[in-house]
Amino acid sequence: MTAEERAIMQQHGAYWTGLMHQGIAVVFGPVMDPAGVYGVGIVKVTDEGHLRSLIDGDPATTLNRYEYWPMRAVYADLMPQKE
Repeated sequence: MTAEERAIMQQHGAYWTGLMHQGIAVVFGPVMDPAGVYGVGIVKVTDEGHLRSLIDGDPATTLNRYEYWPMRAVYADLMPQKE
């Protein structure tokens, strides 16, 4: 990784941390796959356009390739509580 790429990736991390503090990014980070490291993020968005705007605002769009898929989430606060 070059110094320029490192700086971009630091901005990338700060960008997604900011989205986490806003409650948009639920979890994100690198996946330590032995075949090659990549990142995964789970976000709460209103629609695909909202997601595209988040991706477009990411400083690392020149370095990263983005794929996204919808998910039907099960939230812990909706699950019956065990006693």
